[in-house]
Amino acid sequence: MRKRLLMIFLVLTVIQGLLLSQESPSIQLSVRDYSDYSRVFLESSKPLSISTERSGLYILVRVRAGDPFQINKGDFQSSRVDSIEWGRGSDYYIFTIKMAHKDLLCRPSISRDSSTVLIDITSSPETFKEDNHNGSHYDANSFSKEPANGSMQEGLKTIVIDPGHGGLETGAEGRYGTKEKTITLEIALKLKAIIERNLPYRVQLTREEDVDVSLEKRAAIANNYKAFVFISIHANGSYRKTAQGSETFFLSLNATDEETRRLAYMENNSTDLESIQSDNVDDIKLILWDMAQSSYIRQSSRLAEKIQTKLNTLSGTLNRGVKQAPFKVLTGVACPAVLVETAFISNPREEKNLITDEFQNSIAQAVYLGLAEFLDEYINQ
Repeated sequence: MRKRLLMIFLVLTVIQGLLLSQESPSIQLSVRDYSDYSRVFLESSKPLSISTERSGLYILVRVRAGDPFQINKGDFQSSRVDSIEWGRGSDYYIFTIKMAHKDLLCRPSISRDSSTVLIDITSSPETFKEDNHNGSHYDANSFSKEPANGSMQEGLKTIVIDPGHGGLETGAEGRYGTKEKTITLEIALKLKAIIERNLPYRVQLTREEDVDVSLEKRAAIANNYKAFVFISIHANGSYRKTAQGSETFFLSLNATDEETRRLAYMENNSTDLESIQSDNVDDIKLILWDMAQSSYIRQSSRLAEKIQTKLNTLSGTLNRGVKQAPFKVLTGVACPAVLVETAFISNPREEKNLITDEFQNSIAQAVYLGLAEFLDEYINQ
């Protein structure tokens, strides 16, 4: 009897060991405030492949993971950290840490066994002149420090979002006084937040407030940041008040139809509605040839198709399809580039939709989902 009990005990011990070994690895997230800095803790039960990146208010921590992690986040109150969110991709997690304001400095430290990340956040550069591992059970010598503040690592690619118009250039205007420049910025900011929360990419806007930005400078911003994808957000306008729906464009010398040609000219030259001048055509032809050589036209077409499909599914707008037009803002951008006309601000019903958070969120979510599908396909190719 005693031998049987001993045997049962040994079997149960082995089974328990096997079950413990098969438990999902875990990541514990926490935040602690000290007098002159705040510290974000990301602690794992196993070594991790980690990269860090800063983008404006956000610190992005990318963790490569073939298997799912159990993620635990305790409640916290911090004067320097607003929130911590995360999302999972095919073989990675991305943790998004939102700081209280953009003037804060940050410095990550990764343990030498790659199981722990500490991110110190402060308003004073003096804080980083000392080893501030006091207040925790970590040995400062067991961590390697990254440079403070901006760059951290340059591993993440950039997606550039272009809110159409701005400043004196208001764009189209609705019956109730809604301006295109306002709507495009609101949607772009929502889209930026969704991408940064869910994808391991840095996001750069061509403008983050109501300012003038030339069409040439928008393309230059994309190229300066070596953009992986460029998406220009607009709200459509038409002399026909019944015109409705969404459509997505990629660059071409020849417009799909006369209405598209007029739209492109209004976007390129907001002051009049004369025919496109030959010198503009020559400029576009030259840049279009350069883009075609780089295969971006085909990729831009695929991106436009992905976004347009999701727009019709999520926003419920009339499907006006994928079209081609000589939009000047798309010329010279050295990456897949599209222009999204979200809805008609000149249509009173769609104007009312465009000013609501619900509709703007549906547009942003649709563009994000189309972008995510495109990136999966593009990267796999």
